[in-house]
Amino acid sequence: MVYRRTERTKRHARTKEEAFVRAAHELVAREGFAGARVAAVAAACGVSAGSLYSYFGSRDELLAQVFRRAAGRELAAVREAVDAAPAHPGARLEAFADTFTRRALRGRRLAWALLFEPVSPVVERERLAYRREYAQVCEGVVRDGVADGLFAPQNAAVSAGAAIGAISEALVGRLSPEVSQKAEVPDEQLVAEIRAFCLRALGGAPSRPLPAGPARPADRA
Repeated sequence: MVYRRTERTKRHARTKEEAFVRAAHELVAREGFAGARVAAVAAACGVSAGSLYSYFGSRDELLAQVFRRAAGRELAAVREAVDAAPAHPGARLEAFADTFTRRALRGRRLAWALLFEPVSPVVERERLAYRREYAQVCEGVVRDGVADGLFAPQNAAVSAGAAIGAISEALVGRLSPEVSQKAEVPDEQLVAEIRAFCLRALGGAPSRPLPAGPARPADRA
């Protein structure tokens, strides 16, 4: 009986922890990490704020777990897309850039939180760990492209980090919840522009032409 009670207690604890993480994840997706306050998470679970600390040592510990879950899903989606792409390194690089960009544009508030929002050192460590994992995926693609003679000779690790930085920087204005920035190009054209940039930067050739962008005044003159 003691064993059964212990197992029941463990299952109950796991259920409660999952409820807190799920509630915090939903808050982060809507309001960012700043919105996932202990009181808000507890209220979403219908419990007192103090009860959360029975399962997590601190708010940072909870948010680090939320980050691991959310970022892990995004990373898994990118890996799956790269693995499912044709074996050609250019196609795999396109899959990497397209999937990263489209998913960020589809879940803008969450993407901002995962990529750019100021966070505690505890959560920042998780962010750095996932950036390294993204870089490793991209590095493998670059290394294969260099080996096949399809990309220019280069340090694959450095180029992978630079490509990810460029993708992120190209998205920052579009994702920011603080800056009301008029989109200069439609989302799908932005995806295509980022894809083409990554291929040019690594010395490859785009497999698809860029979509025509909106005409600028100088173009209509």
